[in-house]
Amino acid sequence: MTRRLLAFLLLLPLPLAAQDRPVDEGIRIGISYNPGVRPTLLVLPQAGLDSARAILARDLDYSDRFEVVSVPTGSSPAGPAVNYRQYRVYGAQYGVDVVRGAAPGSARVRLHDLAQGKVLNEQEAALPDPSAAGFRMAVHRLSDEVVRWVTGTPGYAASRLAFVGSDGRLWRVDADGAGLTAVTAAGERILSPVWAPDGRRIAYTRFREGTGVVLVHDLLTGARAAVPGTATGLAFAAAFSPDGRTVAFARADEDGGTDLHSADVAANCCVRRLTVGRFADNLSPTFAPDGRRLAFVSTRAGPPQIYAMSADGTDQELLAPFNFGVDGPSNGPEWSPDGASVAFHRDIDRAPQIFLLDVAARRNRQLTSAGRNEDPTWAPDGRHLAFVSDRSGRRQMWIVDVETGRVRQLHTPAAVRLPAWSRRLVAGTP
Repeated sequence: MTRRLLAFLLLLPLPLAAQDRPVDEGIRIGISYNPGVRPTLLVLPQAGLDSARAILARDLDYSDRFEVVSVPTGSSPAGPAVNYRQYRVYGAQYGVDVVRGAAPGSARVRLHDLAQGKVLNEQEAALPDPSAAGFRMAVHRLSDEVVRWVTGTPGYAASRLAFVGSDGRLWRVDADGAGLTAVTAAGERILSPVWAPDGRRIAYTRFREGTGVVLVHDLLTGARAAVPGTATGLAFAAAFSPDGRTVAFARADEDGGTDLHSADVAANCCVRRLTVGRFADNLSPTFAPDGRRLAFVSTRAGPPQIYAMSADGTDQELLAPFNFGVDGPSNGPEWSPDGASVAFHRDIDRAPQIFLLDVAARRNRQLTSAGRNEDPTWAPDGRHLAFVSDRSGRRQMWIVDVETGRVRQLHTPAAVRLPAWSRRLVAGTP
């Protein structure tokens, strides 16, 4: 294991101790943005299901696909037969409501065209009691369907973020900031979490005494298994292939470098070396959504920069152009769900900022400028990025809509680092 690599891992940015608070204080959300031109949507009042309606309204607002219009408190419920004329005065193009379903323990969400006075789409689904653990996620899935009906692409409400807390443990939280849950035990130090495509497993490095093993953690059963080729030495920065069978990871090698390897975790075999560093470090692999290519970080030409290669290690090339002597190191790449972009952070005037690389055009676009911003991770809709920023005074998660620039903060009780966003979660996911 190279000394510079160990120093890099140990010196990953940590919060100021004086700013830490216990991690069980909950999460709240603040928003700051300038609205753009989007379809207007009205959440129609109904009798009952107030909690579901509140979650639905917030999810649709956070999707950044609509201008959500508020109905004054005390307005009469819409009822099964909507009085469209009553709601046209609010100037909304769409109306959405959630009502009791025909089956016991179910709810039905309806999307209305207010101008034409008709229901455009509706869906009935099981809805647990508001006190049940699965209630919020069931509403999130309905919200994502409303987004899909209008735009053709589902929302990201039914997804989660994993992150490393200031206590070194791995935590997870719903995309709206609710459901904060510890994944690993107190006293364990975790690095570089990443979700499997099924949303049921997370891979991460358990780091202790200068060594690190990559574990795949099943969230439903709690079982953990080491990725082949990582049981000794220092392995970290894992990435799942799109089919979930392969895990790529970085490992410090005896020749003085750090190289990328892959292993078949489905068959628990077949470790393959993808790079030959020899006094250079190759880190942070991320698969393209078709599984055919990997982006990664390499120091082969000096400061860390973003490279790409085929999944078998061939055809290696510089991926993200930079101005030598002007731009600083680049790190933390993650390929977008649609394959068109790679998000990463790059030092500008000695402060990391979030960038987007257009893969086809090989053009970079800077997304942030306030404070230090790093470790971007894509939402499943391919439109939003979560990242870590100290712009509020301590390291917190922020979410940006890459199309409108709208930014909101996930207020966590303590500082965070190394976030990872899941794909959209299916029913039954723990």
